[in-house]
Amino acid sequence: MAFGCGCGAYFALAREPQAWIAWALLPLAAALLAATRWSAWRATTMALVLAACAVGGFAVAKLRAESVKAPVAQAGARPQPVEAWVVDIAPPGQGGQRLLLAPIRVGDWAPAATPVRMRVTLRPGTPLPAPGQAVRVLAIVNPPPPPASPGSYDFARDAYFQSVGGVGLALQPPEPVATEPPPPWRLALDMKVNAVRWALTQRIVEALGPETGGLAAAMTTGHEAYIPKQQVDNLRAAGLAHIISISGLHMAIVGGFAFGVARLAVAAWPWLALRVHGKKLAAAFGLAAVLGYLVLSGWPPPAQRAAITASIAFLAVLADRQAISLHALGLAAMVVLLLQPEAVTEPGFQMSFAATAALVALAEIWPRAVKEIQVPLPIRLFQAGVGWTAASLAVSFVAGLATGPFAIQHFNRVSTWGLFANLAAAPISSFLMMPGLAVGAALTPFGLGKAPLELAGWSIGLINQVAAWAAAAPMSQVVVASGPDWTLAASFLGLLFVCLWRGRLRWVGLPLALTILWVPRPPTPDVWVSADGAAVAMREGKDAVLLRPDVKLFGAELWARRRGLTPLETEAARDARFDCDHWSCAPGPGAPVRLAAAWNLKRPLKDGRLAAICAGAELVILRNDFPPESCAAPRVLTGVDFAAGGSAELYRQGAGWRIVWAQDLRGHRPWTWGYDPR
Repeated sequence: MAFGCGCGAYFALAREPQAWIAWALLPLAAALLAATRWSAWRATTMALVLAACAVGGFAVAKLRAESVKAPVAQAGARPQPVEAWVVDIAPPGQGGQRLLLAPIRVGDWAPAATPVRMRVTLRPGTPLPAPGQAVRVLAIVNPPPPPASPGSYDFARDAYFQSVGGVGLALQPPEPVATEPPPPWRLALDMKVNAVRWALTQRIVEALGPETGGLAAAMTTGHEAYIPKQQVDNLRAAGLAHIISISGLHMAIVGGFAFGVARLAVAAWPWLALRVHGKKLAAAFGLAAVLGYLVLSGWPPPAQRAAITASIAFLAVLADRQAISLHALGLAAMVVLLLQPEAVTEPGFQMSFAATAALVALAEIWPRAVKEIQVPLPIRLFQAGVGWTAASLAVSFVAGLATGPFAIQHFNRVSTWGLFANLAAAPISSFLMMPGLAVGAALTPFGLGKAPLELAGWSIGLINQVAAWAAAAPMSQVVVASGPDWTLAASFLGLLFVCLWRGRLRWVGLPLALTILWVPRPPTPDVWVSADGAAVAMREGKDAVLLRPDVKLFGAELWARRRGLTPLETEAARDARFDCDHWSCAPGPGAPVRLAAAWNLKRPLKDGRLAAICAGAELVILRNDFPPESCAAPRVLTGVDFAAGGSAELYRQGAGWRIVWAQDLRGHRPWTWGYDPR
């Protein structure tokens, strides 16, 4: 916890510290640890160790940020021909299918300004090239996008630590090219592994069809390209979206399945059972299965963290230690943070370790049933059924409580029927789907994977049915506004205190764990504007009226949910309140705010249109770089303002407006200004 707090302190800074500070903090951490040799009191020793871990976490986070520096594309670049290696098929975004590219050359950009990795969105219907191909594509490349709204999740930070320095839109389909020299050996190895994963993905989809094959492929190889959008929406509404991303659940099932099969095989062969330690041999098989699954999944960060946690458990068995304990979980968290200190800011890390800590703490206090002798079989089956049902209910309830604060703060969705959907889907995924996928993926290259894949496909159909029922149920999802930024950290620390402390004093942390529920929400802004001024939304009661329902929809929906609003995504809702043409909107009689907007960049507005929309508005949003004096409205924001400040939230204050800019809250960090090769 102290090491994670040190990492979190680094990411919470408004300005980037200099590198020498990290190098100075490392010997300070060592000195604090060394001082414990002379401490005479346990409390002093604890304080010194925790201080050393906090200082070390800050230093490791800074050094990690320095080690991943890479060039970042410049904003506003014109279309460029990009020659690149196709590293992998990235998860689809709001705009469609995406490729992860390793650029060889980008137009006239200097090598020092060329990003190490780029993500490019393809036009709908474009065939996907296989990983390992060299392609040429004409694309508009920009830096990774800033936060959709002030204070919201910063996806550019994730891109920075993944060395993704540019995101783009392909204007033409990618064309194969012959290029020299060959790729570096590490890149070549990555692409070969990804090519095998992509070929397996296509085989699974061909065998099961797109309806079930897309989800089966996502849980086997990590490729989400073939999952129907309606399936994803249903899984999210049912609280089952976690099964799409390869994480702790999948690693536990695959590793546990391999462990159980190996241990059963050893026990079934008496000659071998007398000569080897069956549990340790099974743990070795489980460890190998986890590492193999990590490679097969493409080793995304969530899978890496889950593999580390599962590997620690199997290594504990090999070392004659308890596999499932808070000590093992703490060691896994330390390893993850040492390798990826940025994980402390990611919802996946926060939710998975909070849920696991709660479940391990539950396992430690769960009463052990007395094993009775000579009990009739029907009574034994009844007792086992009651015990398993109680355990399943407790596990789902505790895991839901542990992940609830993060689901509220990050995703602003509460799945009303998520507990029952997970209870129904858990045995299907644990005993049918994942074992079928594991065996099918292993046997598919030999032409023997049809039967296990069909079993997996049938079980996926059951899970989709459960998700569809839960999504169609009344009030399947409830939108909850995010609390103040500090409430999530307070809830996290309170939750961990409840899990880690022994005795009744642990319940002191419960009010802190529930901070995100009882702290009042901040005031709701009246207007939201995207980072480039191309999209505008405004609050009307509990609704958010979008001026361009088909543009920047992801950002508008993210902002609306974060503020507890329901977005009105139809042009009819807009036209009832505003007078709009293709390039601008002027306020009508039913407008909640006397706001006007124009989003033309190159093409000028019709003669007199700018003057007309400015005359009847108190607030004007102009995407172009118009001089403010060309508009007669009291408050005018132009492209110059958005280029400097990013997305904005506006609050009415009397006759004026208070503006909160995203860039001011992001601070001056490497992922906010890019990499300078000097």
